[in-house]
Amino acid sequence: MRRKNLLVSYIVCAALSVSMLAGCAKQESGAGNNISPTVTVTPSGDNGNNVNDGNDNNNDNELTGPVLTHPEGFNPSPITIEAENSGLKGGTRVGSNGQGYSGSGYVEGFEAEGDAVEFTADIKQTGTYDLIFKTMAIGGSKTNFVKVDGSAAGEVTATDTDNYENCICKRVYLETGSHKIEFSKSWGWVRLDSLTITASEELGEDFFMVDTTLSNKNSTANTKKLFEYLTSIYGKKILSGQNADSMYSSEFNAIRLATGGIKDGKMPAVLGLDMMEYSPSRIENGSRGKSVESAIEFYKKGGIITYCWHWNAPSKYLTGQWYSGFYKEYTNINLAKIMNGEDQEGYELLIRDIDAIAVQLKRLQDEGVPILWRPLHEASGGWFWWGASGAEAYKKLYVLLYDRLTNVHGLNNLIWMWNGQAADWYPGDEYVDIVSTDIYPGERVYTSQMNAFIETRNSAKGKKMVYLSENGCLFDPELAVRDGAMWGMWCTWGGEFVIAAKNTNKLSEKYTEKYMLQKVYESDYVITLDELPKIYE
Repeated sequence: MRRKNLLVSYIVCAALSVSMLAGCAKQESGAGNNISPTVTVTPSGDNGNNVNDGNDNNNDNELTGPVLTHPEGFNPSPITIEAENSGLKGGTRVGSNGQGYSGSGYVEGFEAEGDAVEFTADIKQTGTYDLIFKTMAIGGSKTNFVKVDGSAAGEVTATDTDNYENCICKRVYLETGSHKIEFSKSWGWVRLDSLTITASEELGEDFFMVDTTLSNKNSTANTKKLFEYLTSIYGKKILSGQNADSMYSSEFNAIRLATGGIKDGKMPAVLGLDMMEYSPSRIENGSRGKSVESAIEFYKKGGIITYCWHWNAPSKYLTGQWYSGFYKEYTNINLAKIMNGEDQEGYELLIRDIDAIAVQLKRLQDEGVPILWRPLHEASGGWFWWGASGAEAYKKLYVLLYDRLTNVHGLNNLIWMWNGQAADWYPGDEYVDIVSTDIYPGERVYTSQMNAFIETRNSAKGKKMVYLSENGCLFDPELAVRDGAMWGMWCTWGGEFVIAAKNTNKLSEKYTEKYMLQKVYESDYVITLDELPKIYE
């Protein structure tokens, strides 16, 4: 997640106190199977066990599954619109140098915020479409935003700097009528030739069939039971999650108050925590971690725990604010040199840090707590030091971390959630149990983010469950079902994404309005803490 600006004020607080950062068996077949537009979902989410409070309000028998095929008679002709004939915004301008473009030219000048092209498309049939942008990158790979009728629909990445290529925002739902489709600057620096709108491929009835075996064959009984439960609901239900300091945090309290009150309100099924404060360089500066106690407490309430690790670089490599030591600009660590054997001291310091975190994970294992473990997150963004040296160094570190925690420390309570954010950063199926991505689409954006779902799924060639490991806005479950974006979990980041001010229980509606939060937590497709089965019995 590109969350530096969002995090700064909270990071400063971390220098004085320990607190959560705020920000922050598959079968292949063709896509055109003849199946009904909806798939009936068999009862799931209880596995025959009793729910924690004995009251599962989800009407499983009445649910329909995600839409996997097009409506009957859906056969629209492709539409192509030239960029140079569309609405230019900001500093964009028409160019005609070189060759390979269609029409009379292309649009360039995506250099500043607000630079965009707005296409107007007249859709004749309601359904799901691919938006194909014909683009050429300037000076290396470039990612840019796509909006439909003002809402974020996804991102597209151009990699070819010599030729125009098709960059696709996949499975966008468009109703009959006129739509505004905007291509706007994120990284910018592309030439945009045209937009083609064409019918999406159907998903196929095996779309949610994934590996059901953990990467670690020695996983604990509780870890196996949790993973079995996760795979049993995948494609049918979505776990609610919240990053917070504990289940008694302001974030949890605000959600409970908004959904029925402190006593009767809903709580997320998943608590997101951080190993950050256990990093040796933070302990050297007075930090004291408390998240293990919070994890054990939530586990005893029947909840599911997920952990990330904002890995503060060893003190030797800190060049600025010690409490920002996970950002590359506050360190001079060169991961490529360390992983290539050119910095032996650095390697030993990383091993020391891993071993320190292993102690905390062992405490959780001794208590029986399985963890959705998400280390080295958002690597391809480049803002964290573990991603600043490129994909190869990152993958070597990921494999080292997996091997040391699993084979040296015998940590068998970890379900490994990869969050590298780009397919070429994927370390391999043998080191991954779940693939995930982090999405912060803006304020009050309730779309399903289906394009990101597909891109993340494709990182593991469809073999792994797909989770939304961090998000700002909540998405509308009805849109997720409509689009087929059945994220196995979401886990909203804390702070302003949920609460109006620090240490208050007042709900912030800046990113998700109260009515939408209530709709999400009351959805039959969403599992909250009270609706979890007794997984570990």
